[in-house]
Amino acid sequence: MRINYIMKKFSSIALFILIISQACSNGEPQQIEIEVSEIDPDTTDVLKEIQKRGKLIALTDYNTTNYFIYRGTPMGYHYDILQRFADHLGIPLELKIEKDIDKAFQSLENGKCDIMAWGLTVTKNRKNHINFVKSHIQTRQVLVQAYPKNWRKARSYDDLEEFLIRNVLTLAGKTVVIQKGSIFKDNLIRLSNDIGDSINIVEDDRDVEELIAAVARGEIDYTISDEHVAKVNKKFYPNIDVETPVSFPQKIAWAVRSSANTSFLDTINNWMDTFNDSRTAKLVYNKYFKNRNTINIAKSSFHSVTDGKLSNYDKIIKKIALENNTDWRLIASVIYQESQFNPESRSWMGAYGLMQLMPMVMEAYKVDTNSSAEDHIRAGVEFLFDLKEQLPKDIKGDEERLQFALAAYNAGIAHVYDARRLAQKNNKNPNLWDDNVDFFLLNKSKPKYYRDPVVKYGYCRGQETYNFVNEILERYNHYKNLID
Repeated sequence: MRINYIMKKFSSIALFILIISQACSNGEPQQIEIEVSEIDPDTTDVLKEIQKRGKLIALTDYNTTNYFIYRGTPMGYHYDILQRFADHLGIPLELKIEKDIDKAFQSLENGKCDIMAWGLTVTKNRKNHINFVKSHIQTRQVLVQAYPKNWRKARSYDDLEEFLIRNVLTLAGKTVVIQKGSIFKDNLIRLSNDIGDSINIVEDDRDVEELIAAVARGEIDYTISDEHVAKVNKKFYPNIDVETPVSFPQKIAWAVRSSANTSFLDTINNWMDTFNDSRTAKLVYNKYFKNRNTINIAKSSFHSVTDGKLSNYDKIIKKIALENNTDWRLIASVIYQESQFNPESRSWMGAYGLMQLMPMVMEAYKVDTNSSAEDHIRAGVEFLFDLKEQLPKDIKGDEERLQFALAAYNAGIAHVYDARRLAQKNNKNPNLWDDNVDFFLLNKSKPKYYRDPVVKYGYCRGQETYNFVNEILERYNHYKNLID
């Protein structure tokens, strides 16, 4: 159902749709995200560049502990810490992913990211090329090996010992498959020299967790992993052993590029010192590395590494997205924001269902509380797209119009028009969302703005609408990172 038909047939509710704020709240202005090109790798002050840009760009890898999606929510050890650091800076976090270590180092040095948030082993050689952040983990490298096929029939754990390598001397002549580009190769070469015999080292494009799984399946005999990662994976694969150390304890840390001014590194280190000493640091570590529920989360079909399923409504969302020639992950992000995929969700203002439609909107799009989830999603998507079409043609570009449409979906298009008029009056661009119209909608709860003569629809608690747009698009970017 397109907007012309809606305006004709439901003119009696048009003003209601324009004015009604489906959700708004008070709040102070926040720093606005500004889109810019890549960082100049030779800049003298990275911290100023980040502040000018208005967002922190970080690079990480994705697996069952560092960065993943679970039931629609971005999670992960590195992600959680990065988000806290970005909050400390008071700017949004943009997260990029890369599974190839060499490519990740290149991205860091070329200025495509501000920080490389990997579990990097701190070594003297690496210090020649990058600057390490204060370490937040100490661990050892361990050998990952499988129990014999009939291991469950063993009378005791001691009976398995004869099948396992416990003395690194017995690695002589063995083949160990490791992640390409990892520090594990250097350590195995040193170990080979120390034992006076050769170890056959094979580098593989798969990451550490994939290689651990290959050991568990019997595809390879041995691999190397950091101990804290190996112990998490031991919960998934009870037939592997991770008790044989192949290194001394080593520091694990993030990195920034070597050419960066020290102000950024000093800022991270000062924050990391405080964070490492906090109770929060222990809680975050335990959440991902000691949590007994980790195995259930990782094996869930709602885990992005396992199955990539966001909700029970993925098939319906994909179908409707195809009908509307849009990305299903965007629709999924909207639904998560509105209801967290709960079809019975109801707000205090009466909004109902997966898409949190107001009663008058449901009536306009011919759905009610007895309608199917598919009908509710279709109605919500049509409503969003109708709002997008209704916007002035002066707002150019699909992404730009989407931000305005999302704001109208949440607060009502009338408040968006008010914010545009305020922007124009204050010498801002009424056709741009970021750092222009969004600021005035955010502040429409203040008398200075909602009492302005150009404002026709009065007070609006714009903080939630501002957050609504930002959080949907931020989550959408996470979905694009990790969900096909």
